[in-house]
Amino acid sequence: MSIDRKDVIAQWVYDTGAVLGRFHVWLEDVEESWINGEPDAGGSFVGSSLEKSLMVATAVTALGTRLFGRFGEGKGAAKSEVNRVKKEADAISAYAMSEALWYLTRNLPENHAVMVSLGEGLMPKAGETPEMGSNPLLGFGRVYGRPEVAKFVEARVHRLINDAFYEWDDFWNETREEGITIWGAAVDTLENTSRFANGAETGPMCVLHLFDQPLSVSLPYEGYTGSLCLPLEVIRTSERNSVLATYLTPRATILEAIRETYPGIPLENIHVWTLRGPSRVKRLGALWEEWSSLGVHVVEDGWHLPSGMSTFTESGTYAPTYLVGRIDDGVGPPHLFLCDGYAASAEAIQAASLDPMLHQQTSMCVFTSTFESSHEREPRIMQLDPDEEGFGRRLGEILGREVSEDDVTAYQHVVRHARAAGMPVEKPVFTIDDLFPGKKWRGLALSASMLTDPYSGMPGVEDLGSNVYRVTTRAACRGRIREVRLSLRLIESLEESRRVFSPLLDRFYAGECYRSRPVKISDAGRIRNELKTWCSEALEHFGERGMRVHLDDVEDSVLPADKKKLVREVLHWYKEHHPRWFSWLEIA
Repeated sequence: MSIDRKDVIAQWVYDTGAVLGRFHVWLEDVEESWINGEPDAGGSFVGSSLEKSLMVATAVTALGTRLFGRFGEGKGAAKSEVNRVKKEADAISAYAMSEALWYLTRNLPENHAVMVSLGEGLMPKAGETPEMGSNPLLGFGRVYGRPEVAKFVEARVHRLINDAFYEWDDFWNETREEGITIWGAAVDTLENTSRFANGAETGPMCVLHLFDQPLSVSLPYEGYTGSLCLPLEVIRTSERNSVLATYLTPRATILEAIRETYPGIPLENIHVWTLRGPSRVKRLGALWEEWSSLGVHVVEDGWHLPSGMSTFTESGTYAPTYLVGRIDDGVGPPHLFLCDGYAASAEAIQAASLDPMLHQQTSMCVFTSTFESSHEREPRIMQLDPDEEGFGRRLGEILGREVSEDDVTAYQHVVRHARAAGMPVEKPVFTIDDLFPGKKWRGLALSASMLTDPYSGMPGVEDLGSNVYRVTTRAACRGRIREVRLSLRLIESLEESRRVFSPLLDRFYAGECYRSRPVKISDAGRIRNELKTWCSEALEHFGERGMRVHLDDVEDSVLPADKKKLVREVLHWYKEHHPRWFSWLEIA
């Protein structure tokens, strides 16, 4: 190994030592390359050292999840067992990312904090049932930074959630007046959880997007968002013709702009990626038919990409965004790839924030959380005034049927929640810029693959032998995409490393004795963090830091009865034996 290469590794170890040390891993090797741009093309807004730490954070999250998240153990299992595998995988990934963020943000500037604005996992997805509950996640309001800054911001976040008269503008103005800079984050620690649980060969990844300001979201929110992603060249063609190319534009008009932008491109070489499957027929069936009737190719499950890899369409709306645009495979006419349909809100907004980095533009609109109406009707429902006297009548007109009182109540709740969270429901369509208070913003998009990703081409975690694993991670910002392959060695045995990557409450459930284990003051913070990660719907916040845990509100399918019993015992034991450290905790 050359001296220059050793120097590069040493610098990476110096910059990322806090994260490496937390997870007991050693950096054996670093291979850097630039997909777009050059090393001297300019860095991201976080600076070189923090960018490296964030890349390592996504890498260790991907590594820990792949090794200890029960990969593939849901294949062929009953639905309840698949759900449990998914919960445990999400818990490992969310815990690893949270711990990594806590350690790396010790190096933030003194007046800075990272705040999670959006996280994936609050609601069951299509095809799941409500009793399956939310997945473990890093959700709205999680704050990382130096203690004084984090406490100040967290107190305002609690007020934002619980005080109806304290609005997002109050939060934003108060933190700015205090001289605090908040970096917003959108997090999906395990994208494609179902594919991971079922042992798919491609797809699962860790995604972390960081912004130089928080998104203007004021409550924990996860819903669905219509999303159309087009190359920026197509948007510019439409603008020259005085045509708006948005999610609500007829696809025939979009196709005209595409063919004018790329003359001579065969219709069959225009590929539209969209979610597929029986559960989505009501919502997207008309969209599939609209594109198909124009003669273009609506991508099906298993279609071979120009790279030779196969697509999947049952999930995973984020990664296909990396492929949007013209593709020259060197054989015959060029191809064009674009994304249409809808996504969970966190995935949609993460993908849209890639726009300035990938020379694209994404048009979005807010959808309901039901799957009854088509993609054209969803935005119209979300624009209704839930307090208007004629809400039920107008809802029935859009749905094309008689609506019951229960229908009216359910849809009013969906619209009110989106409005209260600050989603731009008053606009028929919106772009990513509308979600930032400053309109102009800078972003850093980080991702690491657990298994190979067919769209970006990133390989998954590779076992190099002797407890050494290579993890590929990307960092994209305006002007460049940086790809780094990190060779990480587990310092501990595989079984001991499992403990390092496991939440404390999970370790107790696995048999570690909480009564004989040496207690540290950090246990209070770790347990608080874990409760917020895997049972946020069972928490009631009060005062500045008080947290009341309602374990009976958590479904057994989410938290098994025996684990629930143990967690209750553990919490009571800590509360009894260390009342000062756990003064914030109440068990209902």
